[in-house]
Amino acid sequence: MFTGAGRRRDWSAEDKARLVAESFEPDVTVSAVARRHGLTPQQLFTWRREARKASEMIPAFVPAVVAPEPAPASEPSAPPSRPKRRGRPRRAAAIEIEVAGARVTIESGASPATIAAVLSALKAGL
Repeated sequence: MFTGAGRRRDWSAEDKARLVAESFEPDVTVSAVARRHGLTPQQLFTWRREARKASEMIPAFVPAVVAPEPAPASEPSAPPSRPKRRGRPRRAAAIEIEVAGARVTIESGASPATIAAVLSALKAGL
């Protein structure tokens, strides 16, 4: 049984964006945001999914910080270095990406498909 006006509410794009942003705040659940604004959680999840798809169309840029390699400390009383191990040499990291507390190190020679899969997994986890 329906009581009242019984019509759908129209949410502006700004209102949707505000509610989606609110649902991504730390220590906030989608259900709590939906309940506070008279929505179903499914509706808010749909808006979040649509926002994520729209943001995939826009290239995202993040600030990159290039840190110099720390210089090895040359102490006169340093113990002699151990002999080098044989086998495959360890490669230096080419790129480090930190997203929401997760750090990903991409070594030189990593395939673009693997990098894309890892970054997609990180984005999906946000």
